[in-house]
Amino acid sequence: MIALNFEKCGGLVPTIVQDFETGEVLMLAFMNEQAWRETLATGKATYWSRTRQELWVKGKTSGHVQWVKEVRIDCDDDTVLLKVEQVGDAACHTGYRSCFFKKVEDDAVREVGEKVFDPKEVYE
Repeated sequence: MIALNFEKCGGLVPTIVQDFETGEVLMLAFMNEQAWRETLATGKATYWSRTRQELWVKGKTSGHVQWVKEVRIDCDDDTVLLKVEQVGDAACHTGYRSCFFKKVEDDAVREVGEKVFDPKEVYE
């Protein structure tokens, strides 16, 4: 098993998720050791939900699965970079392709990009 340092952040490691082909940053999530093992074993991005306090297989509810194409680890072994194939074209639970759809300009925040799906139709 590839060893990561889960101790620095209380049992979690930050996980940056990028589109494998474009390099677009899709989201930031966290993995515990179980999520790490599941991701490596299945090839599906699996995270730890800090809100629900449970394992979270990306796309299990929405169908917007992330197939892992490449895994990188930072120099301190405490941060993961997943390069993924984003199925369904949306990584964000709010319906946008990327979770980073808010842009700061001139002391204001504006939404950029278009929604790919309506979350009310997917999650309710």
